[in-house]
Amino acid sequence: MTYLEVSDLRAGYGDGQVLHGIDLSVEQGEICAILGPNGAGKTTLLRALCGTIRAKGTVRLDGTALPRRRPEAVARMGVAHVPEGRGTFSPLTVEENLRVGAYLRRDRAGVAADVDRVYGYFPVLEERRAQAAGSLSGGEQQMVALGRALMARPRVILLDEPSLGLAPLVTRELFQIVRTINEQEQTTVILVEQNAHLTLEFAHRAHVLEVGRIALSGPADEIRADEQVARTYLGIGGRS
Repeated sequence: MTYLEVSDLRAGYGDGQVLHGIDLSVEQGEICAILGPNGAGKTTLLRALCGTIRAKGTVRLDGTALPRRRPEAVARMGVAHVPEGRGTFSPLTVEENLRVGAYLRRDRAGVAADVDRVYGYFPVLEERRAQAAGSLSGGEQQMVALGRALMARPRVILLDEPSLGLAPLVTRELFQIVRTINEQEQTTVILVEQNAHLTLEFAHRAHVLEVGRIALSGPADEIRADEQVARTYLGIGGRS
């Protein structure tokens, strides 16, 4: 069943258009990778989906159109955005950062339970719950950013470049946690990532962007296995 449907999405900044009529669909409970070179429009796509930039076209979540340029309303519909660069509040503690993610909620007992739920996914954050987020390692800050998104109990997580600045082992650990969240909670994940090879290992489906248009779509394992496709569109050599 198509869960998130994007039709003729066009977006940009000022007078410059970046996305030129994007059409794509994401199934419920899927990890969907958005791949492509720098400047292809990947981050712009996530910003258009969550309503933080001007956009034309239609985005429907479970049959209901998402509001345009109203990020809070999009968040209320169950879409959480984890931006590139993590966006942690450095002076606040780890737990304060997590609770910021629940700012739209009024169920105090549920929020407290979800803090514990996040610590279940990220035990290292529980050890550092009273520590300022700005003093954490890059990987730990990315965990805080993802945990903060989970506090909203989202139906869809938009995850932008989670591996940025992280060591390969830390990146793989983070991706494994994303997979666990996806499997246990059936949370749909739309993942923008430069590490195409690793992303295709974890994703169910992938869409490749080229200069603001979809150049290629298909099951992630098929794209990963096709060496010619991987070299042409992703700069990788298929299986290794």
